[in-house]
Amino acid sequence: MLGGLTLAGVVLLFAEDAAPRLFPVGSHALLAAFSLAAIAIAYLIHQCARRDVSIGPGGIVKAALLAAAFLFWAANQLWPNLPQAALFNDIAIGLFVLDVFLAIAGWPAESSDGVFGESGGCCGQRCEACGYCVGRKASRS
Repeated sequence: MLGGLTLAGVVLLFAEDAAPRLFPVGSHALLAAFSLAAIAIAYLIHQCARRDVSIGPGGIVKAALLAAAFLFWAANQLWPNLPQAALFNDIAIGLFVLDVFLAIAGWPAESSDGVFGESGGCCGQRCEACGYCVGRKASRS
């Protein structure tokens, strides 16, 4: 539900880009920050609530890292004139870079989250049942 609300916020953001006179002054920053913060929270909730595959503690840490990156980016969008705005942006960049680096490095190994193309194993039974990992070697049983 939160993901759908976030998409609606993005649609409004694009609508404001197309017709800015239809929106109140300052709404662009609010819509941008809302979209970034809402998807961060939605992703974190999704990762914590997954029932089909256990992502393990490392996966939760990685999800929190990505959510924090989005939240710092949202802060930068909402308060661009604060003295800390550049710091918020730099922290977001650092966290996004770290997240992608960890995905490339294959950390956490126990994660089987393929949502963003991250590699990881999954149980052989699940793979056989759904065909998700056909051709990939399962890293755990």
